[in-house]
Order: sequence, then C-alpha cells, then structure tokens
Amino acid sequence: MPMSAAEFAVTFKEAGRSVIATRHPWREFLDPSALSLPSSLSNATTRMSQNLIRFLSNYCLLLLLLVLLGLIYHPFSMIVLFLVFAAWFFLYFSRNDPLRVFGFDLDDLVLVIILGLTTGLALVGVFVNVLISLAIGAVVVCLHAALRATEDIVGDLQDPFGDALLDSPRGDYSGF
Repeated sequence: MPMSAAEFAVTFKEAGRSVIATRHPWREFLDPSALSLPSSLSNATTRMSQNLIRFLSNYCLLLLLLVLLGLIYHPFSMIVLFLVFAAWFFLYFSRNDPLRVFGFDLDDLVLVIILGLTTGLALVGVFVNVLISLAIGAVVVCLHAALRATEDIVGDLQDPFGDALLDSPRGDYSGF
C-alpha cells in the first residue's frame, strides 16, 4: 500500500530529527589516526555503511558546507540558501507543536510543499553550482566513509533505520 502524503511528511520529519540527533564530535569524525585503507571491497562497504550511520549528521553538515563553498562567488545566493536551510530547521525539523499562521494550524504537508518550492526557487540561478558541489561532496563523503576504520565504533553503533543499511538482502559481499 503506498504511503499517503501526510505519512510521508511525518516520516520525512522523523528522519530529519534522527539525522540531527546523531551528530558526533568533530574530533572523533576527523581523527587522522582512524584512517586506513580497507583490506577488501567487502571491508570498504561495511565501513561505509557503519560510518554513514554513525556520522550521518556530520556528513550532512559537511555537504552543506561544500554547497556553501560552491556558492562563494554568488554571495546573494549563499545568503538566500542559508536562510532557506534555517527556515527548514526552525519551521519544520525543530518544532514539536503545529505551526499556527493567522490563527490556523498549518499542516506538515503544506509546510513541506511551501519550503520545497522556496528551496527550488532559491536554487534556480545556481543549480549547476549546487549540483557540482553535491557531486564533489558525495565523493568526499564516500572516500571518508570507506577510509575511516570502524573498530572503535562498532560497540556503540545504533542504527536509527533498523538493519536496513547494515544487512544486505544478498548476504555477504565476500564473493567479489
């Protein structure tokens, strides 16, 4: 059965809150002594899945920083994008009570649509810059996630998404 639009908005909000709640210290995230080459492709994919779970919020903030750096020659767009992200955070992810506008409760779905359209309009003139920044960010995130050893974090790894990222439906990757 397909998910309704209201269920999607609630799920999106919960996912955003779990991302914000999983931020770890930058000293732990950027520890150079934790970087090493993986021994195999299986080890690299395991490291990536565990590090993406553990440092998801840090990776999101890193991507945001890279997008902002990609807009360095477009200061107005950078300010607008910062304001849009602040609106997403304060109007959607960080509130528990319904948003009231002119005495009416604003539904989460309506707020997602309004914020989504605002984000789209904010990115119209700099879409290519943002796309390139996101591609570079994805490469940086994947490299860090594959190179950062996970021996020190396996014990306290709690997946906010269940076993979806840790277990593969096809089993172990050792067949490569």
